[in-house]
Amino acid sequence: MAHLVSAMKSMSAKNAKNSFGLLLDTARAEPVTIEKHGRGVVVVLSIEEYQRLMKHRVKAVRDAGNMAGRKKERA
Repeated sequence: MAHLVSAMKSMSAKNAKNSFGLLLDTARAEPVTIEKHGRGVVVVLSIEEYQRLMKHRVKAVRDAGNMAGRKKERA
């Protein structure tokens, strides 16, 4: 996972605060890691990317539930 974070653009929390418009513009194109004291603390991403991730999460949870249900039926 650390590899994925390092490939993202990053900004310090101070720069994110002082250049909020730039943060928004950048995050609309790709996720941005916000750092405090040199460590990533949050990721800002576009609403489209968030919705895509949530859709995959819901599908994964649904699929896991279906697999659990099939295992119970066999038992």
